[in-house]
Amino acid sequence: MVRRMALGSLVVLVILALVWMVAAIAPRIPVRSVPAAASPAASVTPSGPERKIKATLYYISEDGLSLPGVQREVPFADSIAEQARRIVEAQLTAAPPPYAPAVPGGTTLRALFIGQRGEAFVDLAGDVRTKHPGGALYELFTIYSIVNALTVNLPAITRVQILIDGKEADTLAGHVDLRHPLQKNLKWTELPTDTDK
Repeated sequence: MVRRMALGSLVVLVILALVWMVAAIAPRIPVRSVPAAASPAASVTPSGPERKIKATLYYISEDGLSLPGVQREVPFADSIAEQARRIVEAQLTAAPPPYAPAVPGGTTLRALFIGQRGEAFVDLAGDVRTKHPGGALYELFTIYSIVNALTVNLPAITRVQILIDGKEADTLAGHVDLRHPLQKNLKWTELPTDTDK
């Protein structure tokens, strides 16, 4: 028992001596600063840039007489239906200078789905009709900017039917029959130009 106590006391003395030596030597040892650990928010790596593709979109020319194709960047999607949606959404945004939009500003896409025979059904909000200025040529440009954007960029889509507020429409502004899916028509278009650098 006495031996254990003596051994225990010896161990305690050795530990205290080591602590004293470290404390005495420590001020002389140069200390390197260690960067603080990053906080969880700072350690999150930012996601890389969103993948994009070049797509031909259609806008009204400066003279108002043609529908030139313009190469623009559009977000990439894995499925044809989602890529079609992104192309139409890009077509509905503001036109790059010096072009004018073919679709009335503020028009929104309600839904888009692809049929089994390659038809795309594009459901636009009623704004496309109420904000449309009318006129046969402007109506053609509005419709074929969407039809051509889908059929030119996505060969799997062969025809496009435009719906308004979820319903089939006879016409948009009184001139073009929308009761059936429409095929690509490049009659009013020009060769694509690239606006995105």
